[in-house]
Amino acid sequence: MQVPKSVITGTGSFIPSLVKTNRDFAAHDFYDEKQQLINQPPTLIADKFQQITGIAERRYATCELNTSDMAVIAAQIAIADAGIDPETIDQLIVAHNVGNVIKHTIQTDLIPTLASRVKHGLGIKNPACVPYDLLFGCPGWLQGVIQADAFIKAGVAKRCLVIGAETLSRVIDVYDRDSMIFSDGAGACIVEAETSSTSGAGILASSVLSHCNEEVDYLFMGKGNFPGSDPRVRYIKMKGRKVFEYAMKHVPSAMKACLDKAGVDVRDVKKIFLHQANEKMDEGFTKELYKLYDIKDIPENIMPMSIHKLGNSSVATIPTLYDLVRKGELGDEHEINSGDIILFASVGAGMNINAVCYKV
Repeated sequence: MQVPKSVITGTGSFIPSLVKTNRDFAAHDFYDEKQQLINQPPTLIADKFQQITGIAERRYATCELNTSDMAVIAAQIAIADAGIDPETIDQLIVAHNVGNVIKHTIQTDLIPTLASRVKHGLGIKNPACVPYDLLFGCPGWLQGVIQADAFIKAGVAKRCLVIGAETLSRVIDVYDRDSMIFSDGAGACIVEAETSSTSGAGILASSVLSHCNEEVDYLFMGKGNFPGSDPRVRYIKMKGRKVFEYAMKHVPSAMKACLDKAGVDVRDVKKIFLHQANEKMDEGFTKELYKLYDIKDIPENIMPMSIHKLGNSSVATIPTLYDLVRKGELGDEHEINSGDIILFASVGAGMNINAVCYKV
C-alpha cells in the first residue's frame, strides 16, 4: 500500500487593520523587570529596538475581533483556495498561546476550545471532524502541520485544516520594551493526502526539538513592569538574550537535521520560511545553516520576511508569510513554483523548535 504524501492545497491569512508604529510607543516611559525607570528617551529605545529586530510596524486586532474570529476568517480563505467542502475536513487543529482575551479584560477564555469555536464559525456539522487546540509556543502552527502529516500517513485522516492565530496585543505590558515585538494575526492551510501525484510534492521530512530545563521559563507570564502595577495581572514576558542565544544554538542544527532526513541538498532549497521574531536572529539562522554545510555564500532572496510591517504574531507568522508569498504579495523575487523545495522552521516558548522540508 502506497503511503500518501501530505500536500498543502490551500492557504489563507488574516492581517488585522490596526497599525501600531514604533512612534506609538514613544508616548510613555519604559521600566525594567525590577520596576525601575529606564533612563533613556522612549524614542531612542524604539529606534534601537527597530535596529535589532527590524520591526517598524505591527498589527493589532480591532476591539470586536478575538483570536477565534481571525482564525475563522483565515480558514475560510484557505478552504476557498483549496476548493474543498469544509464538511470533508477530518482534523481541525488550531494553534495559539493565550486563547481568546476579550479587549479590555485580563482573562483568557478557552471554554469551549478555539478549535470548537472555529468549527462552529465555519458551520461544519460533520461530527467526524475533530477540532482541538494545540499549545506549543510560536512553533504551534508548524507542529500542527507535522501532526496533520502524521494523521495522514497513519490513515487516520485525509484532509486537515491547520490554523495559527494569536492576539498577543491583549496580553502585552506596554511599559516593557519587549512588548514592541508582539502583534496579532491568523494564518491557515489545508493539508491533504495525495497518492496519485507523480511530482513528489508534499512534506518530505520534519524534525522537532524541546528543551524544558532552565529553558522552560525563557518566555512566561509575569507581573507588569510599571511601579505599583497589580501583581495579579499577568503579561507575556521574555528573557530576550536567553531566547536569542538558545535559538542561535539549536535552530540551525534542527533545520539541517530536517534537510538531511529528507535527503535534500541545502543548495536545492528555494526558500526558507522562518518564524518572524527578530530580523537579525533569522538572518543568523540562515547564515549558520549554510555554515554547517561549509557554504559561505548565502543565495539571494532565500528568506522572505514580513516582520518589518507585521511584527511577531507568534503562531501566525509562518502561515501568513507563506500565504503572502504563495499568492505573489511579496513580489517576483519571492515567488515559489511547482517543484520548488522549501524549508519551514520555528522556535518559541517551551522552549520548542521544529522544522519541515516541503516540496511544492
